[in-house]
Amino acid sequence: MSQTLEDAEKLFQLLPHVRLGFFPTPFYKLDRLSEKLGVNLYIKRDDFTGMNLFGGNKIRKLEYLLGEAKAFGCEYAITYGATQSNHAMETAAACRRCGIKPILYLTAVVEPDEKDVRANLLLDKILGVELHIVDIKPGETEDEAEARSFQMGAERAAELNASGHPCYDIPMGGASVTGSVGFAHGFVEFQRQLEETGIRADYIFHATGTGGTMAGLAAGRKLVENPAKIVSVTVSYKNEAYVKKVEDLANEVLKKIDSPLRVTREDLCIDTGYFAPGYEQPNEAASEAIRLLARTEGLFVDPVYTGKALAGLIDYVRSGKVPQGSNVVFWHTGGATALFAEQEILGDLYQM
Repeated sequence: MSQTLEDAEKLFQLLPHVRLGFFPTPFYKLDRLSEKLGVNLYIKRDDFTGMNLFGGNKIRKLEYLLGEAKAFGCEYAITYGATQSNHAMETAAACRRCGIKPILYLTAVVEPDEKDVRANLLLDKILGVELHIVDIKPGETEDEAEARSFQMGAERAAELNASGHPCYDIPMGGASVTGSVGFAHGFVEFQRQLEETGIRADYIFHATGTGGTMAGLAAGRKLVENPAKIVSVTVSYKNEAYVKKVEDLANEVLKKIDSPLRVTREDLCIDTGYFAPGYEQPNEAASEAIRLLARTEGLFVDPVYTGKALAGLIDYVRSGKVPQGSNVVFWHTGGATALFAEQEILGDLYQM
């Protein structure tokens, strides 16, 4: 390795940062599922990131995003997502911890029932956020509704800034350069755990949505020169423009921490084969993966993100894309509150 982990750590120390999570998150072997699949399967428990029982991977990003917001003297923070967005809920909770007022613009991909508010949307309401539900209009696509929510958020931020109440804008998923720095730092943490345990990872699987986690992992892997192949399983449709966006974002992360290294297209492995029929829409492979993990290890993943990523991992092993005996890491990014969401998200998961 051309630089020590201590050298890598120093690259992050000059950036504004607030402490929100509990690190390092646990890393250990899943013995029973390893035996069943014929690989050495390890799990990185970023569902344990904190700061509350419903935490997940976004806390890594929010430590830097809200650190920057506080450095700018912001009173408010705005972010976006679907009504059951993990990121939106975690942002709201982190804002409360930091004394910043949260504002959410949430697109109703699945229409919520105001008489039966569930999961992350329930937590948002308990947190007392300024909440704006953006319905998808007849003839409007999900992307068009999201774009409209961004415009509404920009107008609200301009209004607050003009009235002397500084507002910080956080993109969906925290997928900005500042946010993705948090996951590059997370990979340095992971590398230390690998070295301490003497494990050489061959593959790392994780769910990717907006691309911020993926960009951060790619930058962090490059930083510590880890040879593992990262397989990023998408939870919605993606095209080559998305790949280019992630590549550019990863390189902006490295630039922000003053590293001369660069990520290339060849460093990215994106698999779009497991998200269908769409975002927040269940499929049988993910439901099977959720049941399998629960019934072998007593652990839970969700039908929107981590269940689909785990389904990809299992299929790679069963199909031989991942050879038997490989050391495989599942990076659990959280999101189990979706197990308590609307029926449209759960599908037939509850069936035996």
